[in-house]
Amino acid sequence: MTTHVLILCTHNSARSVLSEGMLNHLAGKLGKDVKAHSAGSAPSGRINPFAIEALDRAGIETSGYRSKSWDEFSRDGAPPLSIVITVCDSAAAEQCPVFFGSTGGQPVKVHWGYPDPSNADGGEDGKRRAFELTRQAIGYRMLQLLALPFETMDRTALQAALVEIGRS
Repeated sequence: MTTHVLILCTHNSARSVLSEGMLNHLAGKLGKDVKAHSAGSAPSGRINPFAIEALDRAGIETSGYRSKSWDEFSRDGAPPLSIVITVCDSAAAEQCPVFFGSTGGQPVKVHWGYPDPSNADGGEDGKRRAFELTRQAIGYRMLQLLALPFETMDRTALQAALVEIGRS
């Protein structure tokens, strides 16, 4: 059964998009039945071009990416979510809509914060560097997530493991 992971950030334009791309790319390379999605509470309507550039440079497919609302994942027909990860502090503090988990219950929720690479100093070169470093940091955590034995973990163990990954 596919493990669906929703990654949230307020505008769904940078960190959540980098996370979606990295998780789907790594899951595919490792043969894991995991599907990442990203969304925002107040989507900007556009993906930050530095996010697309960082993913493209890493050889990650980005066609079809779009900035979308988290409401899409609380409607009938939405994928059954196992995990919801917030990657920006403002999204972590917001009241999320009700998401439906793979067993009909609520998915496990965790916060993995990353500084906003869009705010990096140093002009375009500084932003490129910040986006690449953020992509790498996200990739490291996504590899740890993919190493988890989802099929044998109960909700409490999964929550604890995800919190621990967020500390690293």
